[in-house]
Amino acid sequence: MAHLAHYKEAHPLPFVILHWINVVCMFVLIITGFCIHFPFVPYFMGVARGMHVFCGILITLVWVLRVILAFFIKTAPTGGTRKVVPDWKTWAPQKDNRHQALEWIKYYLFLKKEHPLGAKLGVPQKISYLMIPLVIIVMCYTGLCIWGPTLDWGICVAGLNLVGGAMHMRIIHYFLMYFFIFFMMIHIYLANVEGAEPTKLMFFHKEHGGLTYDPDLHNIDGEDYSVGGHH
Repeated sequence: MAHLAHYKEAHPLPFVILHWINVVCMFVLIITGFCIHFPFVPYFMGVARGMHVFCGILITLVWVLRVILAFFIKTAPTGGTRKVVPDWKTWAPQKDNRHQALEWIKYYLFLKKEHPLGAKLGVPQKISYLMIPLVIIVMCYTGLCIWGPTLDWGICVAGLNLVGGAMHMRIIHYFLMYFFIFFMMIHIYLANVEGAEPTKLMFFHKEHGGLTYDPDLHNIDGEDYSVGGHH
């Protein structure tokens, strides 16, 4: 059976651009983070620190902007439809996927062949994605606490005293990096578990035809493979 169509309304261009920035920043942060913690590249420490701080601040600002735009930009609430709603509603519990957490988990673990008919984001996806802005804030804060120009700030001093000093804060900051590595692996899996079409849409804004869906009637209406002709 064909899958639901993937339309551009699911991921408007501003979100595609922000997603690209997030991906680049995340990879730079991970690579430079390892270089700072394990200085195995000669004469690269200064550059690594500069890139790390820049990308850390940038990704934090991008996520703040992403949350703000969720209240101003409309997106499709699920695959297979061009109807749109304010984006924040696609992150909140929706009628299409309430009480489906267990069914989605079974599908992701290959215990079910078909996932429940639901909204754009499955329940586990919503939970994991909603955690990211909070973790990024914590990551940014721990980074500021061990960065020379800001470690003397009152709010940073309070945190350093709470955890027992800069070395402990550095360890916390370092191991939070593994959370993001783990998240990226899970995120890539969840986004592509049914195929690469969602990734092509998010990265290249490339639509893919398939079954159409009516989010008001909550049923599948038919098939549509004329996506290439839509403008």
